[in-house]
Amino acid sequence: MLRELLSGQGGIDPSKLAGAAGLPGDPASLAAIFQQLQGAMNRADDGIDWSIALKQGEERAQAGQRQIGEAERAEYDRAFTLAALWLDEAVDVSSLPGTPELLTRRAWVAQTMPIWSQLAEPVALSISDSLTRVMSEQAPEELRGMIQGASRMMRAVGGTLFAMQLGQVVGQLSAEVVSGGDIGIPLLPDGRAAILPQNAAEFGDGLDIAASEVGLYLAVRELAHARLFRHARWLRLHLISSITEFARGISVDTARLEELAEDFDPSNPETLREAVVSGTLIRPKNAGQQAALARLETMLALVEGWVDVATAQATERLPRSGAIAETIRRRRASGGPAESAFATLVGLELRPRRLREAAELWRRITDAVGKEGRDALWAHPDLLPTGEDLDDPAGFVARVSGADAETNSADESFDQALEALLRGETAPLGDEDLPPRERPDDDESAGGPAR
Repeated sequence: MLRELLSGQGGIDPSKLAGAAGLPGDPASLAAIFQQLQGAMNRADDGIDWSIALKQGEERAQAGQRQIGEAERAEYDRAFTLAALWLDEAVDVSSLPGTPELLTRRAWVAQTMPIWSQLAEPVALSISDSLTRVMSEQAPEELRGMIQGASRMMRAVGGTLFAMQLGQVVGQLSAEVVSGGDIGIPLLPDGRAAILPQNAAEFGDGLDIAASEVGLYLAVRELAHARLFRHARWLRLHLISSITEFARGISVDTARLEELAEDFDPSNPETLREAVVSGTLIRPKNAGQQAALARLETMLALVEGWVDVATAQATERLPRSGAIAETIRRRRASGGPAESAFATLVGLELRPRRLREAAELWRRITDAVGKEGRDALWAHPDLLPTGEDLDDPAGFVARVSGADAETNSADESFDQALEALLRGETAPLGDEDLPPRERPDDDESAGGPAR
């Protein structure tokens, strides 16, 4: 079927099939897609060629981008300089070693694609392997050997299709993100900060706030995000490992895939599109995945909450900083079409659900122990709040500030004294044991005048 389709003799409208897979259906793009699929069928190895995702993403980003002007560069140079000074006052983490960058949409795709492909590869391999397994199980006996022999080809073709879809999603995301840390996960190399001026300008449209103020706020926020990941050296690997581990647990619902194959009408691939977009081909999360997802969402919320608090403190001088922050919170809560597409592809939503609780906890910690004590918690993952701590922020703050230890010590002393008193082991109180106001006045006891 694949060979007939790629040769144009399969009776399937290629443009409809491409649209169902979330790929462009214009003749030029379609010809390029089929050329890439033919190349995948003839490859000797069964790995995924992620350069296809990069090419798709760059082409998608290039379509609507504009170049960065010299005036914009000068404006953001000033913004980053001032943002670094303000942030030095608000956080106890060191500054970045390099100079922040300004990126076009295409450059953002090129610099972030290595992380995107790393996150998506476990799911791509799972889908390809599940498809081969279903075909092998359902095929007649005389064809099973042939299908097993073609499993490498099927894996390569399936991986190529997935890489194309990923490229389209990342290309679409390049029109939505405003900075390197906008997604919440570390997409850029360690210690790097970047802003996309074109998207930042579109973000500020309609806010009735000066563009320079919006740019300065975004510069502070981006520097805070990049500084945090450089300060907590373990955080980047921890997050990426958690996401890839979660993705490896994703499996395809083979029963649903069989139903789709039985009912599939080649002349109307809309059912395939609906199945892909809705995510019904992916099995529901098991208990282990749910627990891993909860831990991952808590960590994402702690990162974003810390960035929110640090940015708010550093931008107190900006008259409309609160309005910009609220716009960012609403934008994050609603998400976007590209973010939804990534959730369908990888099965993971990038929006932390408990962001407000995490931000409130970081504010309380700052009030209790200052920025030094707050930022020192990032030294090790075991020091950070857990999901239970987000439910009981007062308890965590008490432990961090030492108030909990003092209270426990006083309670323990009282319990010991009461127990000794009940056993009759306590000696009568002497003057030195009485509170000062209950002690006899030295002058009065000596016959002097009462005071």
